[in-house]
Amino acid sequence: MKVLLINGSPNEHRCTYTALWEIAKTLNKHEIETEIMQIGKKPVAGCIDCRTCKKTGVCAFNDAVNETIAKLPGIDAIVIGSPVYFASPNGQLVSFLDRLFFSAGSRMSGKLGASVVSCRRGGASAAFDTLNKYFTISNMPIVSSQYWNQVHGRKAEEVLRDEEGLQTMRTLGENMAWLLKSIECGRKSGITLPQYEDEIATDFIR
Repeated sequence: MKVLLINGSPNEHRCTYTALWEIAKTLNKHEIETEIMQIGKKPVAGCIDCRTCKKTGVCAFNDAVNETIAKLPGIDAIVIGSPVYFASPNGQLVSFLDRLFFSAGSRMSGKLGASVVSCRRGGASAAFDTLNKYFTISNMPIVSSQYWNQVHGRKAEEVLRDEEGLQTMRTLGENMAWLLKSIECGRKSGITLPQYEDEIATDFIR
């Protein structure tokens, strides 16, 4: 079993990474493999609705999105981490997720999803809600914790003093490990993924 943790912060080893690393350590304790992927500081293009991905299976912009798509067959869960900017996730991360889920959302089905946010003070709940919507549109069970998945601090050193926030991350890791093991047991006993109907897409005028 493997979990991909996506660090949506442009700063590689600061607050968001500290939260993700706390989750990763808990998963590793359960012998679950983890990988923390950094989006980085380079600009990330938003989706331009060219629909190339519907023909090729990958995005027309060959960057971290396609790198992530290539990893999907080998992972069982995704954790998305973001700093809070103006009560929302980092813009680079939103562009990344828009393209990832538009081009490969159907390949996310059945994988566990969780999101975590780091903030100095406010806006965490709004950012957390935005990230979770990617999972709920893609048939992905969301892993919860004892509180909303957030840590507080301006620096990594301050996050390390957020005892409740770090405990929330560890509890999230424990819940994810438990669910991954439960799903694996189900697979071994012959339980398969749900069989879905063909999608019905309507708008509000027809």
